[in-house]
Amino acid sequence: MVTATRGQTAALFYGWRVVAACFVIASVTWSLGLFGASVYLQAVTRAHNWQIAGMSSAITLFFLVSASIQRIVGRSIDRFGPRPVLSMGTLSLSVGVALVGQVTAPWQLHPCFVLIGIGWACLSTTGITATVAPWFEKHQGRSMTLAIMGASIGAIVGVPLLLLAIDRLGLGSGLIAAAIASALVLMPLIWRVLRFRGPRELGLERDGQPAAPAGAARSLSRPIAEDGRPRVLLWTAAAGFALGLLVQIGFITHHVVLATPLIGTANAGLLVSATGATAFIGRLILARIVDRVRDVRLLAVIVMLVQSAALLCLAVWPTVAVLVAASLVYGYGIGHITTLGPVVVRREFGAEAFGATYGTAATAIQLTSALGPAVLGILRDVFGGYGPGLAIAGAATLTGSLSLLLGGRFGRQRPIA
Repeated sequence: MVTATRGQTAALFYGWRVVAACFVIASVTWSLGLFGASVYLQAVTRAHNWQIAGMSSAITLFFLVSASIQRIVGRSIDRFGPRPVLSMGTLSLSVGVALVGQVTAPWQLHPCFVLIGIGWACLSTTGITATVAPWFEKHQGRSMTLAIMGASIGAIVGVPLLLLAIDRLGLGSGLIAAAIASALVLMPLIWRVLRFRGPRELGLERDGQPAAPAGAARSLSRPIAEDGRPRVLLWTAAAGFALGLLVQIGFITHHVVLATPLIGTANAGLLVSATGATAFIGRLILARIVDRVRDVRLLAVIVMLVQSAALLCLAVWPTVAVLVAASLVYGYGIGHITTLGPVVVRREFGAEAFGATYGTAATAIQLTSALGPAVLGILRDVFGGYGPGLAIAGAATLTGSLSLLLGGRFGRQRPIA
């Protein structure tokens, strides 16, 4: 047990060190996990002249494995703390990435991506938010948003570094180097900074407030779910964000292909980068406002309505001007929808069992959203273009916002005894 004096004399509340560590973890994890998958797809198929279909099935397995263990990850962090769970995730991710560069047959990719999926589950949204949740009450939204913002750095900095390593060292050596570098960065950080499970081990309360005297009641707000319908709140949130992310991941995956006929490949790449920049700006703004927003569900609803309008405009008026405007508007909401899911659950269910609670929702969210690229691709093939598929995607996003809105209205009402 660390003494209260040590916690109180620190220049900075230790919870913000935890946030900074999680920011770095997110940067590395998104580099080698979500964004890295597209790098592996391109590099491995080029090196071995294999068909993309087999590689794609391995990446699908990565998402399915991750989705299936989200609840286990959350419950384990609640019970044992973040250090053992995130350490296991680091080892699994690093070994999986290193082995991708050593495969000699397509089937060997599948166990590699099982390992990457386990690492992704431990180190991505559920693992990071469950690690941060016990440290904050007043700043719960800002802390989670800042921690997950590392995902944007993973796209901006991490992916180019990964490509550079493969280009300079070759596929096998490049991925081994990336795996070793990630382990050398993450393991000391996890063991040094994440050694405490919460502020009470430092003799403090959340947000760095002094510990209450023995026997005194803690002035923590009562979770909304305790006075309402927790199942309604949880599953409407899961359904709403699952639909929003289903469309979002599908749009991100197909963005270059969608834009190329109108503006060419080079400009399509620039548009994707600009969309990523607006997503980063969106996360920055969200970090500043989220804890001042009384109803974070309603904020998510508004963002999803705007995203739905952007998709519908692009479906009806597929011009260059609309493509650019819709992409930038839609991109602004990307960071919001990725981050607001755990913020809503934390706000409504509290910190005590956040890991298990959000882990349950994250299982449904990830299983659904993993289908996004395939669903939008099928709609494109069926209709002979992206227009009808984008309209359906807009309607799905609208349905997700309705789930969040109705869940907030009826889930907060006390059930009749």
